[in-house]
Amino acid sequence: MKEIVNELKKDFREIFGNGEVRTFFSPGRVNLIGEHTDYNGGNVFPCALSFGTYAIARLRDDKKVRLYSKNFKDLGIIEFNIDELKNTKEHDWANYPKGILSILKEKGYSIEKGFEILFFGNIPNGAGLSSSASIELATSVVLKGLFNLNIDMVNMVKVSQMAENQFVGVNCGIMDQFAIGMGKKDNAILLNCDTLEYKYAPVKLKNAKIIIANTNKRRGLADSKYNERRIECERALVDLQTKLNIKSLGELTEEEFEKNKELIKNEINRKRAKHAVYENQRTLKAVEKLNSGDIEGFGKLMNKSHISLRDDYEVTGKELDSLVEAAWEQEGTMGARMTGAGFGGCIVAIVKNDKIDDFIKNVGEKYFEKTGLKADFYIAEIGDGAREIKD
Repeated sequence: MKEIVNELKKDFREIFGNGEVRTFFSPGRVNLIGEHTDYNGGNVFPCALSFGTYAIARLRDDKKVRLYSKNFKDLGIIEFNIDELKNTKEHDWANYPKGILSILKEKGYSIEKGFEILFFGNIPNGAGLSSSASIELATSVVLKGLFNLNIDMVNMVKVSQMAENQFVGVNCGIMDQFAIGMGKKDNAILLNCDTLEYKYAPVKLKNAKIIIANTNKRRGLADSKYNERRIECERALVDLQTKLNIKSLGELTEEEFEKNKELIKNEINRKRAKHAVYENQRTLKAVEKLNSGDIEGFGKLMNKSHISLRDDYEVTGKELDSLVEAAWEQEGTMGARMTGAGFGGCIVAIVKNDKIDDFIKNVGEKYFEKTGLKADFYIAEIGDGAREIKD
């Protein structure tokens, strides 16, 4: 991390000139289990990663904001005034930081001067590891630091989600921002996205590591299918409510679902609801397995999660299935599943330390044979949430 920061400070001086700067970091995130449960009143189980978004920042004496991203060099420095905050198409990625600024000002926080920020993210773009939420939380901790804002992390998380929903116009849930803001080293977070009740669970993998593999298939269908699945689950819930006094699918146990599933008239809606109910229960069981040190048991639940996402929720697709199946066949894999919205993006696996090199080589080769695509692999460490980095 230190090397990256020193390099970025040098870049900052070249782009914005000399002067005192402060350094901030906001991680990416991966969801270990609990997929498509968040909007069904269930639990998710994400963790913050050791890679993410760096921000080198300093105040200005005027009202000008100047932003530069090393990930989008061709767009150069993006400039605007703190009193003129509109979502502008040509400002591209900078609409995320601009959205944070807009919501904070709307909420009455005093931000009267401009500033300069150089951003650099080492999260693979479009992989579903949440680069957008990472830049939102990076901007939040920068502004809190530069302007001494009296705001806690949970409220910065809420501001970040509002910026994405209202300013950028993407109807995301709160999981990504929460995991990135509230992340804790070597822990995942069991989170109910409706109530924001959460607890940390230590992830002690002993002789294994979390491996993330990117299909490098762009998630073209994810948004439209996401909305479709939400509607199907809502219809299933309405059918169940003709007899059951429930507000969400996440309230049901597997037994209650099986006893009442015939209330759901449409077979596809019934499959979607089954995934939501069973996946939520799997997530709760997964935390118990981790707490008792049963990594094998945790891995088996990951496998079941993928099968449910493939067969009942139907959000995987050839690339994700090929990568997960290659992982399952590889010696040393304790569990593997797709992670994120689906139709591309990443898988997450738990792999024994002495088999990681073989895993990357063999799974990569099998995946290429089946799809013609090259997968990228990342050995993930679970890190802390968004914060200022003190020298």
